[in-house]
Amino acid sequence: MRKGIMAAVLFWAAGSALAGLDVEVLARTCNNCHGVGGVSAGASMPSIGGLPRTYMASIMKQWKYDERGAATMNRIVKGFSDDEIDALAAHFAKKRWVPVPQKVSAAMLNKGKGVISENCEDCHGLTGGDPDEDAPKINGQWAKYMQLELDKYRDDGFKMPHRKMKKTARKMKDADVPAAAHYFGAQSK
Repeated sequence: MRKGIMAAVLFWAAGSALAGLDVEVLARTCNNCHGVGGVSAGASMPSIGGLPRTYMASIMKQWKYDERGAATMNRIVKGFSDDEIDALAAHFAKKRWVPVPQKVSAAMLNKGKGVISENCEDCHGLTGGDPDEDAPKINGQWAKYMQLELDKYRDDGFKMPHRKMKKTARKMKDADVPAAAHYFGAQSK
């Protein structure tokens, strides 16, 4: 009986603590790099506002539990509980996705379109704005950031758990990587 009462008290306390969680305050830590509302102003930092909740929560937990490599995110998210990660993912998922306008030459767009139709369209859609359920929007995402991510997937020494993405990125030619990143980066829809 005593164990049952203690379990009920702990359950209530955990629920009360989560209910008191001020996600806006917690999200301010993300704004420093990912921009207000999750719209990044830096080319090597991704925008996160409007990305799917389950996708963001999954990625953050992969960093937290060292299943995915990162330069800084794995250290940052270790300080968050899983409930805080879920709350942050829900918070940013409710924000509007804002593509960043990026200029690209006609030649790069043409090459990128071919690379996309051959490698990326099945999961991310032709413009990156209509992805599969477990893939993020990447239309108007910073091209530099996407190129860095593709390079991670291509590197055997970097922990990237998404097997299909890793396999696809590794079969791409070196020149395909910037072409794909710039093509998706230039898409507004």
